[in-house]
Amino acid sequence: MTSPSLELQGVIVARLKAVAAVTALIGQRVYDSVPKNAAFPYVTLGPMDELSDDADCITGFDIALDINVWSRAVGFPEAKWISDAVRAALLDVELSLTANALVYFQHRQTVFSEDPDGLTNRARMSFEAFAEQP
Repeated sequence: MTSPSLELQGVIVARLKAVAAVTALIGQRVYDSVPKNAAFPYVTLGPMDELSDDADCITGFDIALDINVWSRAVGFPEAKWISDAVRAALLDVELSLTANALVYFQHRQTVFSEDPDGLTNRARMSFEAFAEQP
């Protein structure tokens, strides 16, 4: 059996690295663990959690995940452009899992903030999903 959140993470990373509107802004810089000295801007996945939500004959998981955009450009425009491209890339198509069934995937909110380092801007995008395991 494959963890639904792990499979969803793989689908998200593959999608973001394949969509021209996203790669035009960040290249292939989509990480769950940021390499040392990574170039800005980039996108990270996490945190993510699975909450069991079983019903009769269904093994289900509510999945909450954040996708973060990190930018060092002046102000928030770059982070907003990237977060909009990420949101559109993930919601314009029906994401498909192979080992599990993705029932829904939706954007909940995006929060823009300045990182405590005073140099980095962040867009924290919150998504929620529900997946069933066979």
